[in-house]
Amino acid sequence: MKLGMSSYSLANAIHKGEMSILDVIQWTKDQGGEHIEIVPIGYRLTDNPQLVADIVSKAGEVGIDISNYAIGADFLIGDEKAFQAEIERVKQEVDIANQLGVRRMRHDISFKPPEEAGIEQFDHDLPQIIEACQEIADYAKQYQIVTSIENHGFYIQASDRINLIVSRVNRSNFGHTLDTGNFLCADEDPITAVYKCMGNATMVHVKDFYIRPRSWHNPGEGWFPSAGGQYLRGAVTGHGDIELVSVLKMIKESGYDGYVSIEFEGMEECRKASGISLQNVRNIWNQL
Repeated sequence: MKLGMSSYSLANAIHKGEMSILDVIQWTKDQGGEHIEIVPIGYRLTDNPQLVADIVSKAGEVGIDISNYAIGADFLIGDEKAFQAEIERVKQEVDIANQLGVRRMRHDISFKPPEEAGIEQFDHDLPQIIEACQEIADYAKQYQIVTSIENHGFYIQASDRINLIVSRVNRSNFGHTLDTGNFLCADEDPITAVYKCMGNATMVHVKDFYIRPRSWHNPGEGWFPSAGGQYLRGAVTGHGDIELVSVLKMIKESGYDGYVSIEFEGMEECRKASGISLQNVRNIWNQL
């Protein structure tokens, strides 16, 4: 297992102009991270070959891997023309992934609020979802890149939906970027969901949340509702309510030996929180 950082964890500092993505790479190395996951939020790589080259150079200079390239996408908006245009756009992002030298790339499928994310809608959209994922995976195969989807965005968040898509896409270079915390947004127990999904995992994000039951009053700023009305707030990994030791034990016992990223999205200052998160996960993993 190689433990590192998603650049998304430092998005607040990037947005404020306090860090660049090159600073994030250096910072990750300084914290003992073994890899950096590139999530272009707060910066763009599209039509920016110099920044792509600078990222590759910086990672090589400090001696950490670039593990994964994770991008947004939505294949379910608009007509057939829009669908094909989005596929072509994502293929261009695959080209960027190859320029970064990664062999893992996550793309989104779509985002829908819980009230629009029912199983009937999912069943209706499934053929289009499968077609898009197959075409992107087939394109990425020329670069030996494994593409994946992540359990996030409410619509594609539940373990059964993820596993069904992976099964139906049926490509050797397609799998699941497994986020240990995001299952809570679909009101699934993370331990059970991780157990169900580890066989398809090509990348792992470790995330933690504070959880309050639906019966509580709204806790206020920083909290958001799950699909079923629980209240969630991003936490320093190891400080929240997820049984992290059990989750990491399950990942380790599965034999997974790939990249694991810290993905922090809480209210605390992002550098301090992400650094603590990295150390907490490392300590737990080494004690298992």
